[in-house]
Amino acid sequence: MEGLSKTEMKIVAELEFDKKYFFTREDIKHHFSSDPSMRHTIHKLLQKERIISLNKNKYYLIPVKAKTGKWADDAFILADEIMNGEDYFIGGWASANYWRLTDQIPAKIEVYSLKRYGKKTILNTPFIFRKTSEKRLKQSVSKKIDGHPFKILSKEESKKWLSKRN
Repeated sequence: MEGLSKTEMKIVAELEFDKKYFFTREDIKHHFSSDPSMRHTIHKLLQKERIISLNKNKYYLIPVKAKTGKWADDAFILADEIMNGEDYFIGGWASANYWRLTDQIPAKIEVYSLKRYGKKTILNTPFIFRKTSEKRLKQSVSKKIDGHPFKILSKEESKKWLSKRN
């Protein structure tokens, strides 16, 4: 882990050892005596591309085994972590493909939530965040990938969405 300070090394090693790839500031604050020093270290880890910012409070640790610094994780897990598991669902072509309603591989992941977020690319996966209603949120179902839950538009609603595209 060339180029990392002692503190950065301790943080990366601890998170990696605990297999805690998604983490918050709360998870690492015991390494610091003050908030400014923690913010500085997080900033440095972001610059060195050892971590990626998912939202205001959550980060993703690039595993040490990603020798070149490039890594990919499941897009549905990333979407769930970005949204902190609340008030969202995955829709569009990603949902249709998940339910095997189409063979088309989605070029981007559409995430519907109560807040509009715009576009963001994380780990080479483009995400488009779209605004939706409480009513539509109830049309989602919870599923799991590798033991990690995520929310996706139900199969029936995905069929309706797809039929509007044809």
